[in-house]
This record gives sequence, structure tokens and C-alpha cells, in this order.
Amino acid sequence: MQPEEPMAQPWTRLEELAAGGDRRGLEELLSELPSGETARAFANLPRDAQRSSLALLAPTTGAGVLASLPQAQAADLLDLLEPATAAAIMNELRSDAQADLLSLLAEDRANVILANMEPEEARTARRLAVYPGELAGGLMIAEFLHYPAHATVQDVVDDIRAESDRYASYDVQYAYVTARDGRLVGVLALRDLLLSAARTPVRSLMIEKPLRVSAEATLDELRAFFEEHPFVGVPVVADRDTLVGVVRRADVLAALEGRSESDHLKTQGIVGGEELRTMPVLVRSRRRLAWLSVNIVLNLIAASVIALYQETLQAVIALAVFLPIISDMSGCSGNQAVAVSMRELTLGLVRPMDAVRVWLKEASVGLLNGAALGALIAAAAWAWKGNPYLGAVVGAAMAVNTLVAVSLGGVVPLLLKRIRVDPALASGPILTTVTDMCGFALVLGLATAFLPWLSQS
Repeated sequence: MQPEEPMAQPWTRLEELAAGGDRRGLEELLSELPSGETARAFANLPRDAQRSSLALLAPTTGAGVLASLPQAQAADLLDLLEPATAAAIMNELRSDAQADLLSLLAEDRANVILANMEPEEARTARRLAVYPGELAGGLMIAEFLHYPAHATVQDVVDDIRAESDRYASYDVQYAYVTARDGRLVGVLALRDLLLSAARTPVRSLMIEKPLRVSAEATLDELRAFFEEHPFVGVPVVADRDTLVGVVRRADVLAALEGRSESDHLKTQGIVGGEELRTMPVLVRSRRRLAWLSVNIVLNLIAASVIALYQETLQAVIALAVFLPIISDMSGCSGNQAVAVSMRELTLGLVRPMDAVRVWLKEASVGLLNGAALGALIAAAAWAWKGNPYLGAVVGAAMAVNTLVAVSLGGVVPLLLKRIRVDPALASGPILTTVTDMCGFALVLGLATAFLPWLSQS
């Protein structure tokens, strides 16, 4: 009996189908892939195969593929396509996705794609792309039902039936009612619509003065709104209360998660805020080196402190064991304070003007934790070498450096925010460099002062 051949990986099959120009086979294979596998399959394709695969697909299927990918990868794929092909796929995407992807492209490339899109789709995408991604205007969708206040139930039903194909992709639970000048005046539950007589004016069924948010509302304001109100979505208004879109709860939650992931990547040295291995090698290398090259300079500065105390270190070689411990533990304490400050900045609980209050709160924690950690390392040093002076030196250095680290960790993100520097990106290197320099200086400085007693060990 012949052993079964191992099943080919989906990206291998995708590449074969794309090379053979088999659109039907491509679409069938993509439809059979489990949820989440599409992104993985495309990530493993060579760039030429990514382009040819996407170009072969029907625009609707291509839009589904792009929607399943991280935005950075989707924008990269769009950049590979002919403008007409990219525009056809963009026409099938939701309005907020169109705006997000266009914002990631070079301006000239985005304009070429917009010129090839359907006029109505292009106008909507341009309008949404004006707003930054973390404002309500950047998160809102343009796919919603809205009717004038003078319309009747029959008018609304006739429109829904006539445009059923277009509305099929809408997330419809409510319709919005506007005045002649576009002002939002009410919201209409579709259940009330279906249970009402045909000639009933929608103004008599609508909920008047509905809650709404400004197009300039921040992501944190939207988070607070949805925490307070159990709505699926909220209408967005611009100047003079003009209805311009709807922000969905799900999109706000996704944006909050994305921001958290971006901040985490920045703290780890991914300067662009996002990196995928589908990106060009030179781009990824340049982004990482931008962080690493700065860090090597900062580490050399910190290490220069040790060079000033070479004689002390040679005289009491045991100090070399405790230098990295004090540096690492102080860095951990400081990073905890950074994390709390970043979280409170995100939630709007603190502002740069609160730096003194934050420092006082962190200093109290630093004193307690510094004393505890200092006592532990002092006891370890004393037990190891039998010299209480060694224990006192490393214990005191640990206690003071912990206080310094948490003070910096609490305050530095606020100060960076005040001068409009990204705290997620810059807090870590500043904290690490200062705590290393301070820790080394404390240990070696105190050791120099107590050298006659330390050298007896």
C-alpha cells in the first residue's frame, strides 16, 4: 500500500494556482481555508505571487482577502497592484477600511487609486481620510440608513427594497432621521418602522435628540461613551450637528486593542509601531536599527561610569556580581511605574501637569520597595562574603536606585507627552540609561568610600 503524500501547504497551492491563472481554483481554495488561515497563507507567498493571486481574484473576493489581513500588509499588497485592479477591490471594502488603507499609502499612489474608484466611493473615502485614525471621524463608517424627517414609513420601506443589494452588507439596526440641512434630529428603530402604518411620518416614530459624538471625539472619549451606554453604535456629527457617519462599538474596541499592541511594539523598539515579516527586509532592518543604534550609544554612556571606578572594582571584585543585579532590578521597578503612567495617560486619569503628584505617589512606593529589596540583597551579600560593609553598600545602592527608577518611570512619560514626544517609544531608553548610570555610580561610589573596610573581605 502506497503511503499518502503529505498535504501541500495552502500557500504552495495558492502559488501554483496563481501561476496557472486559475481564478476559480484560487477562489475555491480561499473559501475552504479555515478562519484566520488566509492571512497566514498570503504571508508565506512571495511578493510576485501575492500580487498575481490578488489580481486574479474577483474584486469582492479580493476585498475579503484584504479585510482578513493586518492593515500594514493589506496596504503593502495594494501597492503592488495596477491602479485599476486596486481601485476595483477598494470599491468593495467598507468605507472606514478604504480610508485606513489609503492613509497608509504614499499620497501620489493613493490619489491614483482614488481616481480609478467609483466617484461616490472615492468621495466617501476622501471625506473619511481627512480625519486621523483615532478620532471618531477616522473610525466611523458611511454605510448607514438615513432619511429626511418628512419621509413616511412607505418611503423608507420602498427605499430599502429598491436598494436591498447595497444595504445587504450594512450592519442595520437603526435608521437616522435628518432635517433638510442634514442635521441629525432623531433615530428610528426598524422594529417600530415595520409595525407602523405605511403613511405614518418617520418623525412621529423617531427618538428625538439622540445621543451623538463629535467627529473630533478621541478614542478615549469613545471608549468612555461605550462604557457608559450599551449601544452597538453611535451617530457622528460634524459642524452644525450634520450627520456624517456612525461609529460602531466593535470598531472602537478593535482600535483600542490596536493602539495597545502598537504601544507595546514601540516599547520593544519597533519604531514604526508595527512590523510584519511580509515587509521588505531593508525596511524592517532600518526600523530596528533606528532603535538599536541609539541604545548602543546610551549603553556606552552608562558603561563609562564603570570605567571611572576601575580601581575600586579591581579591589573588590565581588561588586561585579551585584552591578547587573541592581541595574536589572531597578529597571524592572522603573518599567512598572512606566506601565502605570502609560495606562493612566491612555485613560485620561493623569496629564503632564500632574507630574509632581505622580512623583509623590511613586516615591512612597519606591521607598517601601527600595527598603525591602535593599534589605534582601544586603543580606545575600553579607551571607556570601561575611562582610557587613559589602551588604550595606549594595543594599543602600539598591534602595536609592529603586527610588530613582520608580520616580523616573512615573514622571518621564508625562514629561515626554508634554513636549510631544511619544512616551511609548522614548521612556524605556531614558529610564534604562539613567538607572544604569545611577546604579553603577551608587555602588562604586559607596564602595570607594568604604574601600578600607570592603577590602578586608
